Amino acid sequence: MRKFLTAGGIFFLLGHVVAQEGYVAPTDTAVLRKISWWQDQKFGLLMHWGTYSQWGIVESWSLCPEDEGWTQRRGPYASDYFTYKKAYEGLISTFNPVGFDPTRWAAAAHAAGMRYVVFTTKHHDGFCMFDTHQTSYSIMNSPFHRNVALEVFNAFRAQGFGIGAYFSKPDWHSDDYWWSYFPPKDRNVNYDIAKYPARWQAFKDYTYAQIQELMSGYGHMDILWLDGGWVSPQNHQDIDMPRIAAMARGLQPGLIVVDRAVGGPYENYRTPEQQIPDHPLSYPWETCMTMGGSWSYVPGDHYKPASSLVHMLIRIVAWGGNFLLNIGPGPSGDFDPVAYERLGEIGRWMNICGSAIYGSRMIAPYGHDRVFYTRSADSTKAYVFYLSSESDTSVRLPATIPLTGFTLPSRSKVKLLGFGRRIPFEGSTLLIPRDLVDKPAGDYAVVFEVVFPKS
Repeated sequence: MRKFLTAGGIFFLLGHVVAQEGYVAPTDTAVLRKISWWQDQKFGLLMHWGTYSQWGIVESWSLCPEDEGWTQRRGPYASDYFTYKKAYEGLISTFNPVGFDPTRWAAAAHAAGMRYVVFTTKHHDGFCMFDTHQTSYSIMNSPFHRNVALEVFNAFRAQGFGIGAYFSKPDWHSDDYWWSYFPPKDRNVNYDIAKYPARWQAFKDYTYAQIQELMSGYGHMDILWLDGGWVSPQNHQDIDMPRIAAMARGLQPGLIVVDRAVGGPYENYRTPEQQIPDHPLSYPWETCMTMGGSWSYVPGDHYKPASSLVHMLIRIVAWGGNFLLNIGPGPSGDFDPVAYERLGEIGRWMNICGSAIYGSRMIAPYGHDRVFYTRSADSTKAYVFYLSSESDTSVRLPATIPLTGFTLPSRSKVKLLGFGRRIPFEGSTLLIPRDLVDKPAGDYAVVFEVVFPKS
């Protein structure tokens, strides 16, 4: 995760929906079915975790010799790059997260209404959170000596989650990516691939072998989530995605492959990072965003309030996307208590309003300001979200809610979820009963279910 060079694309308007030139839809029917399934899940958990959590620093990026804010080195080793890198890679010798309990994570995520998980099996620093036979730089050679990725996948699978493996294509520990003969100069491979093709081929084979391990030894997989979009043919670092994808799907039929920020046939859905698009999008997409301020654990991090997270979820789903929310476990192997609080708060809201989220589809006018819309897959129902104000976590309903641009057929039935109350309407305006006006009606957002008349 962190910064990447976004794939090019021209935005153009199709009605109210924005499409992006260059998205290539899969042709494999098994993949198409899996994407349709994934789009119905709507809400997932992403976790960035590695040895770096011991220092409470940004994941991997302090190893990258670029002069950017997110690559700044901190601490007693910061003044000398090579001393710092040695100390960073030495964190393997002290990584012992004895509080690790993935069943607790899975239970909390399930209670929050999350339906799939994406876990960092390897970030850019090359440290593997799984039992790889391709390098000794893995969790199996730390004092903890447990196959963390396998335990995470099994715990979440037991809760009915879809399973995704995050995997970094660049590997800053590999001597075939950052060759020790040369110092690294930026995030990219540090030698001329055309001049040393055998070394690059060795790196391609290494990458292939690690992904093969993940696809063959960790149970059923739904998503292969590849980060590091600068490793791409466009950037003269061709990792041979056709070979990788064919192998991965041979082992995991229908697998969704997400070659982030690269475009083309192996980016089955797009992943805007730390942002929500300004308009509905016509292709599969997923906003990945941190619950706190950082992808990885930072002591005393500021976590977004539940009201903001629920509002983001509503806006994303109304505009046709999924929400992948990141939490960075700490060095002890657990979430910050505040993260558990947020998951609980979101879950209580989802228990009332989740029917308007899961399996929903876009419907014009999609939404803006404090009013957003979804519909059921069979188009027999629509859902109207009315969000709380910025200054109040509770929703206080006005006397009328105009549904501008949204048609309510005359024989529709409208009720307020969580209350079971029928809500009258006139034209396309909801008429709120007097006893509900300016009273707390729910936290973060309320949902009006509209049942359309049978034709």
